[in-house]
Amino acid sequence: MEQRLLGHSGLSVSALTFGTMTIGGKDRYASMGNLGVAETSRILDALPDAGVTTIDTADAYSFGGAEEILGQALKGRRHAFVLATKVFMRMGPGAHDTGLSRKHIVEGCEASLRRLQTDYLDLYISHQPDMLVPFEETMRAFDDLVRQGKVRYVGCSNHSAWHVMKSIATSERHHLTRYICQQVNYSLVSRDIEREIVPLALDQRAGIMAWSPLHAGLLTGKFRRGVRPAVSRLNELDAPGTIDYERLYRIVDVLEAIARERNVTIPQVALNWVLHKPGVDTVIIGARDEAQLRDNVAAAGWKLTAEEMAGLDQVSALPEPYPHWHQHKFGIERNPVGPALRA
Repeated sequence: MEQRLLGHSGLSVSALTFGTMTIGGKDRYASMGNLGVAETSRILDALPDAGVTTIDTADAYSFGGAEEILGQALKGRRHAFVLATKVFMRMGPGAHDTGLSRKHIVEGCEASLRRLQTDYLDLYISHQPDMLVPFEETMRAFDDLVRQGKVRYVGCSNHSAWHVMKSIATSERHHLTRYICQQVNYSLVSRDIEREIVPLALDQRAGIMAWSPLHAGLLTGKFRRGVRPAVSRLNELDAPGTIDYERLYRIVDVLEAIARERNVTIPQVALNWVLHKPGVDTVIIGARDEAQLRDNVAAAGWKLTAEEMAGLDQVSALPEPYPHWHQHKFGIERNPVGPALRA
């Protein structure tokens, strides 16, 4: 599998990253999966042969349960993987049990290190922006963890483009470690990031880690007009964002046609599209079992043609909001990024 540098850094990540929401199965995460230590260990056994070197988790996944199980399964092979986790979500009832204050970041890091049974994190990610805490406080806390050797690199997730840009500017002004990546929702169903976040990624070299590339299973081919699977996490949880189901069905029709022509599965086509979009360094995939993992990993072994990419771009296109339509209509010759991202 292709290895890619993450953003402007020297950190090499696999084109596909193993996501761990299916580990632990506590509370709302039970509908996503319930992998224990044994099942997680078997998946970790399969990752190196598939070329997957990167693992993404978060303290909030099963409220620490995913990190605890992952920590046990990683024993003896921690060095073989780039390990990322996150901080921000509420982990207790106290005033400082959430957010991006220095107190919560430092305590959150120590707790994640204990659960993961490691003495360092390759990548530590702010899970959400915190508008109650000064950007300087957040970035200084991350910088301290990097200087102490507990964290190698830092990134952010679910931030608006201006949040990321202000964080980068704060880091540069005060000579602090800066975000090397953005972990964001990106799929054929969810292309909103192409308006501001992708251009920022390309301009500032803040690499993109794409989460939910199959959009909670909507792009697996199991959801069709008048057809809904009996077993799906979407029977208990809502899909991210607002879904235009007629648009979804049109997208799935094109995915199916390409999959049939290529003799691959529909999820592989959907993953392949995200893998080859501008600014994307790695795509996060989940798995309930080894079979699902192997099918998803196969998406990295081939590449859609330009015509196939264009067809998927067209069927999944979103209307352009202002001021983007105005910028593209009247300034297209001076905006080389916009046309490349438009469907």
